[in-house]
Amino acid sequence: MDTRRLFRISATAFVAAGLMISGCSSGGSSSDASASDSVSADPAALKKYYGQKLRWRACGGPDFQCATMKAPLDYAKPDGTEIELAVARKKATGPGKRLGSLLVNPGGPGGSAIGYLQGYAAIGYPAPVRAQYDMAAIDPRGVARSEPVECLSGKDMDAYTQVDQTPDDQAETSRLAASFKKFAQGCQKRSGVILPHVSTVDTARDMDIFRAVLGDKKLSYVGASYGTFLGATYAELFPKRTGRLVLDGAMDPSLPARELNRDQTAGFETAFQSFAADCVKRADCPLGTKSTADISTRMKAFFTDLDAQPVPTGETRPLGESLATTGVIAAMYDESAWSQLREALASAMDGDGAGLLALADSYYERESDGSYANLMFANSAVNCLDLPPAFTTTSDVTAALPSFEQASPVFGKGLAWASLNCAYWPTKATGSAHRIEAKGAAPIVVVGTTRDPATPYKWARSLAGQLSTGTLLTYNGDGHTAYGRGSDCIDTAINTYLLGGTPPTDGKKCS
Repeated sequence: MDTRRLFRISATAFVAAGLMISGCSSGGSSSDASASDSVSADPAALKKYYGQKLRWRACGGPDFQCATMKAPLDYAKPDGTEIELAVARKKATGPGKRLGSLLVNPGGPGGSAIGYLQGYAAIGYPAPVRAQYDMAAIDPRGVARSEPVECLSGKDMDAYTQVDQTPDDQAETSRLAASFKKFAQGCQKRSGVILPHVSTVDTARDMDIFRAVLGDKKLSYVGASYGTFLGATYAELFPKRTGRLVLDGAMDPSLPARELNRDQTAGFETAFQSFAADCVKRADCPLGTKSTADISTRMKAFFTDLDAQPVPTGETRPLGESLATTGVIAAMYDESAWSQLREALASAMDGDGAGLLALADSYYERESDGSYANLMFANSAVNCLDLPPAFTTTSDVTAALPSFEQASPVFGKGLAWASLNCAYWPTKATGSAHRIEAKGAAPIVVVGTTRDPATPYKWARSLAGQLSTGTLLTYNGDGHTAYGRGSDCIDTAINTYLLGGTPPTDGKKCS
């Protein structure tokens, strides 16, 4: 099972599905003090960054351009060390009036915005939006092409992802804690210089430099999942520079890490129950066809069996409980993956775990050669900086287990233990949970899906209520996020806003 809180949308896994849970803080906002400090840096010291000229080059396919943008490593010391950030764009295709740039971010934290741009947004967003906007992206600092955080080798990551996340005794608990410590130590050893400077506030400030370099007076932006927190943070820091913002699959920055993790645990339970209700109607459901309660019981029993005896996969990595749980959770992001999950479960129950292992690998962004993208490393680095840890000791987790298992009888125990990750992080958190109001910003559209597993619907309601100009748009359905996932009602409302500036009526509902 995953050991970090993830809220990503991945262009490579499940089309526009998403990512999920962690043990670390997730999102959450920077503290009020750090947010206010971050906009008070000497403008003269930042002038060279805001005034830089990018050297664009062809990349990533027809009409795509890439460049390298410079930013200060530490915004408190803007005359100090510089870092280089990867940026990309695809010019507006026309016809119609050019509306400037539309930045996109797929979430994570740790998802490559450039990968999302080139693999989906700049070719898959509605044609009228692509016709009038230059589609643009910046890989956040610490992510993919932008000074990536590195932590473990592929071999060590394989071992890390297989550690038992539902310890049954003190020895297993100690091994789990040791794995978190080893991960954190690896990040410090390989990426210690950048670790203190990959917060969401830092990335929001980088986005403002990019906005200026692109020549836009205001930022227009579509952020998914964790990208909603990044967008809300930008609006908090730079309300007068905030243009048309769409925050899809919203996070609630007012919640501390433990509450966020518990809410997300309940979100995955909601999504699993929706899967179960669909599965029970199908003849090929490997978990039975009696009731959703029976399916939940069988799912837990299957995980317990794998904990005792993993099944082969055709590789050196057998399918144990941790990898199997990750595979199941990965399929909760998009209902189109449910048929794949049924097939994978049936095969695993028949002694072949390859299908569930493939789902888990797609979640972790593991390549066939055994290497991993840096998604998981960046995810922890950002999360553990943005919020204090959900738990600081194994005893804390043990005490909280009943509430997590109440939130999800299927996933609760594992996701509670996954929330221990940031307890051992080498860099102290610089942020804290608080409400984001972004007073003075233009209207902001917040989108929530009623059965979203990774960002529960109540978070969207909360964020829309916090933002002084927030408007809530609801999709009554399954899966993570809503824009571009098949609802004409959702797409029309967002397109109208992006192209004309008129947000949907607050509380508008779509299905």
